[in-house]
Amino acid sequence: MAEIRSLHDAVADLIHDGDTVAMEGFTHLIPYAAAHEVLRQGITDLTLARMTPDVIYDQLIGAGLVKKLIFSWGGNPGVGSLHRFRDAVENGWPRPLELDEHSHAGMANRYVAGASRLPFAVLRGYRGSGIATRTDTVSAVSCPFTGEELAAVAALNPDVTVIHAQQADHLGNVQLWGLTGVQKEAALAADRVLVTVEEIVDELAPRAGGVVLPTWVLDAVVLVPGGAHPSYASGYSVRDNDFYQAWDLIARDRDTFTRWIETHVHTQVEGTAAR
Repeated sequence: MAEIRSLHDAVADLIHDGDTVAMEGFTHLIPYAAAHEVLRQGITDLTLARMTPDVIYDQLIGAGLVKKLIFSWGGNPGVGSLHRFRDAVENGWPRPLELDEHSHAGMANRYVAGASRLPFAVLRGYRGSGIATRTDTVSAVSCPFTGEELAAVAALNPDVTVIHAQQADHLGNVQLWGLTGVQKEAALAADRVLVTVEEIVDELAPRAGGVVLPTWVLDAVVLVPGGAHPSYASGYSVRDNDFYQAWDLIARDRDTFTRWIETHVHTQVEGTAAR
């Protein structure tokens, strides 16, 4: 059963040095406040998984907390490159970064296999690309019924999945809606799950297309209004496009980035979004 906790305590108890951590959310509901608490606590040597690593992972990589990235696309959406990510890959600053790259379909299927507690998933994919030659988590299998050769991807079971959602009730049941990605699969695949939410309500009202995660698959729920900023939470906030534009200049320079992290993350009160 999920406990309703403070952000500091939930992060300290659930995320540890050396963990594999998935922070999922597609365009909105990206768990920035939780990531900033990881930064404040200096939890390091992380393997980060995310289908679309954007600014949230640029910050963690630039702070030197990440040793490996499992992903299927990386960039500052609508703007350009992730400069801290590029610096780590190209120059090893502030530390070398190991990469395990996949297609979107491959990453999604890895989470599905993990959530299903299966060792791998199969799909038609990766043909014509060199991805399979660059990772040990892609292989090939022959269908026992047709003989067709298919791609096989190893299950992905994070130690911890962190997501942001709109609502939780007092029992720790969570509901998210709007544009969703693989939050459900990533949560069910993980050993531990931390969810930050915009609001705690007496009762969850069913939403069309909503995803409900029951309390018994979660470990901690944390009330963090605005916890997805600069992304957004449908029905609660709007995307801060100016921030994404500004990040391009902030992240290009190592010293400017370091000052921004110190000013806007390390000195902030727990549960507030950096701006």
